[in-house]
Amino acid sequence: MLDYEILRLLWWALLGVLLIGIAVMDGFDLGTAILLPFIGRTDMERRIIINTIGPVWEGNQVWLILGGGAIFAAWPPIYAVAFSGFYLAMLLLLGALILRPVGFKFRSKIADLRWRSFWDWALFVGGLVPALVFGVAFGNVLQGVPFRFDETLRMTYEGSLWELFNPFALLCGLVSVTMLTMHGAAWLAGKTEAPVQARAGRTVTVAAFLLIALFVIGGLWVGSIDGLKIVSEIVPGGPSNPLRKVVEHAPGALLSNYSLSPWTATAPVLAIFCALCTAAFAFGGRYGLSLFTSGLTIAAIIATAGLSLFPFMLPSSIDPVSSLTVWDASSSRTTLGIMTAATAIFLPLILAYTGWVYRVLRGPVTVQSIENNSHTAY
Repeated sequence: MLDYEILRLLWWALLGVLLIGIAVMDGFDLGTAILLPFIGRTDMERRIIINTIGPVWEGNQVWLILGGGAIFAAWPPIYAVAFSGFYLAMLLLLGALILRPVGFKFRSKIADLRWRSFWDWALFVGGLVPALVFGVAFGNVLQGVPFRFDETLRMTYEGSLWELFNPFALLCGLVSVTMLTMHGAAWLAGKTEAPVQARAGRTVTVAAFLLIALFVIGGLWVGSIDGLKIVSEIVPGGPSNPLRKVVEHAPGALLSNYSLSPWTATAPVLAIFCALCTAAFAFGGRYGLSLFTSGLTIAAIIATAGLSLFPFMLPSSIDPVSSLTVWDASSSRTTLGIMTAATAIFLPLILAYTGWVYRVLRGPVTVQSIENNSHTAY
């Protein structure tokens, strides 16, 4: 079995991969739902938009379940703090996600424009709210979450729902919404024909430049946020007990990791470069490449957040010692080892099956394809 230290690092990286998988795979259908009332001008155009994601959105949402399951199994203290402290935000998220299957199924039940318009806006909410909440959550993690552990490792959360929606977290929420809107527009541009394709292509370009601006503003803002620094010696292979370390506030600590190695600085640079490529490819009508670089942009932005925090995974804003790190928030070595073996077997199968599904469903959704399958299309 691998060393405990290596297993912890491996599962820190795998958690990042799963978060990227959620944002990339589930992100384009959230972005598509956000754009539905604006890019689709007629009922048929909106049906085309819905049917680009209709066959795949449920499979994409499995990545969200995988992410939650991985946190529960590999990082139980993080699961306990996040899912308890963010309980009301989670309910808000779930309420919005429930609108998606209901909207898809109910919209086509009645051929009335007002009925269908209502469900179109419900799908919009079902795309916007999760995208916003995901970004707000990342913003709060970067600032620190108000929780503490007592000597028996019993957790107390001292925040509220409204405190989560602070200015910096809302900026991160806007970054998330813009990022997924760009991704959804890139998906639509490659899966539709004119005139929807042209509108989606223009949206990609606008969203990409807006994302770059918001990302740069967020990066400058991060420099003014106090981070945390471990000042005691920590044993990477030691037991998972967050109270065994000494932590203090340190101005600019969220940027300190980028001075350790030139490789760490590639994440934010790559995010901006890929966003520019996404806009350029969309402007030139190369929508397949635009979707690919849009996914790379998402991956680089999430990697930027993870590298900024490392080795912290969930900092505490009220008791720095209670902050959870890679070295003191994991499951046992045996659990991580078994999960690694299972992941090595099943993750390639999931990726292969997903690739096969998208290959089968390749090609644009057209008016003719919907008319020929009017009883099965949304």
